[in-house]
Amino acid sequence: MVRENCGVVGIFSSGGDNVVPMAIDALRALQHRGQEAWGIAVPGRAPVRRLGLVSAAAGEFDEMSRLFSSSAAIGHVRYSTVGRSSLENAQPLKVADLCVAHNGTLSGASEVAAMAGGCTFTPQASSDTLAAARRLVELMSKAPGLGRALSVLRDEMAGSYCFAFLAGDGSVYAARDPRGFRPMVLGSRAGGRVRVVASESAALSAIGASLERDVRPGEIVRLGAAGLESETFAREDRTAHCSFEFTYFAHPSSTMEGKSVYLARRAIGAGLAKKFPLREADLVIPVPDSARPAALGYARELGIPFDEGLIKDRYSKKGPLRSFIEPRQDDRVEINRWIIPIRQIVEGRHVVVIDDSLVRGTSSRAIVAALRGAGARRISMLVTYPPIQHPCYAGIDFPSRAELAAHSDLPDQSLEAVTERVRADIGADFLGYNDAGNLARAVGIDESSMCFTCHTGDYATLGVTPAHAARGDPGAR
Repeated sequence: MVRENCGVVGIFSSGGDNVVPMAIDALRALQHRGQEAWGIAVPGRAPVRRLGLVSAAAGEFDEMSRLFSSSAAIGHVRYSTVGRSSLENAQPLKVADLCVAHNGTLSGASEVAAMAGGCTFTPQASSDTLAAARRLVELMSKAPGLGRALSVLRDEMAGSYCFAFLAGDGSVYAARDPRGFRPMVLGSRAGGRVRVVASESAALSAIGASLERDVRPGEIVRLGAAGLESETFAREDRTAHCSFEFTYFAHPSSTMEGKSVYLARRAIGAGLAKKFPLREADLVIPVPDSARPAALGYARELGIPFDEGLIKDRYSKKGPLRSFIEPRQDDRVEINRWIIPIRQIVEGRHVVVIDDSLVRGTSSRAIVAALRGAGARRISMLVTYPPIQHPCYAGIDFPSRAELAAHSDLPDQSLEAVTERVRADIGADFLGYNDAGNLARAVGIDESSMCFTCHTGDYATLGVTPAHAARGDPGAR
């Protein structure tokens, strides 16, 4: 099954502005959410899709903007959790007159595909997005209204989703699942003449648009000639906002659920300092780049010097990319190989290394080894996210349990035993994990309103029963 956690954007201009250049710039601002492929769709045309980074096609931007000139567009950057990095898996997808871009993961896709006219569904050539799009088109053929169709689909496919749709009449729609797992925001520019929906407010800033609000969980909005229209297609008793967005996934300049991501990460670091006050340390350094605000917060709280002891080489082929969202292990290793320690900063010193998360252990092992090689006397690693011990079925690539550094089949699964096992594996002198309550307090959202399923293993809010089989298994039924 092809699964996605990506970035989406939708733009509509009531004044006839060509929004394609805006869509491209917005996607470039969402590149941290997906590095494998990207695409845009405008009314009356097949979607244009490309492999790789948006910036790799910079030479095509002027011609693309001219040929696809339109007052309405949706776009997508892709990060696959399962599925080949191929052009056929890139989005937006088009089914009949409906173009779809999706951020999230849906279970029950094969069953829904069977409902949609019995279409052929093969796990590596089809996607949850395609199954959902076909089902929505079928439902709307029987009873008009995208909101009504989504309310039916919501009962047929469990999971997380933010959709951007482009309808045949040129209207742009956006919908967010009723738990609010994945983020989505609404904004405008040019006095409201141009309206924008996007996965993050960083995309709004990139095109000079102002953030108005989050798209509410269970809400579908329509951007069209009549302006902004909204309806609720589903309700839940509580939210389950993805906690990993606040520590790693989201851009630090973004605002999500009314919270500054940067300030939340800095507060998480301060909370870590209270939990693990390593006052004897000589300095605090971040793992570049998303851990930097947390490292600053930790250092400030304890009055320990903050410095850049690790530098990411942005001139190597893979250096500018984010290792976690690379689909292949050899690419993740290559990216981490170009995180280079500064010997003059770390040699002979007790270094506190702040990292945003520890998933497979690939990055941590490489970084600890590099710091040892540069002469660090003692290495204490603190992780802003709790131990990840379970796969994610809400759109983040936390793989099968066997691949998770914090999971094993040993009888003792206590926090102490897990921490010691991982510490020994990565080679650090000390390892400390954050806890869910500490993280939630720092963000400023109640713990019960956030999703920590990858830590707790409680999938109730997602509505799936994990199978925990081999890597690549959808794991839900």
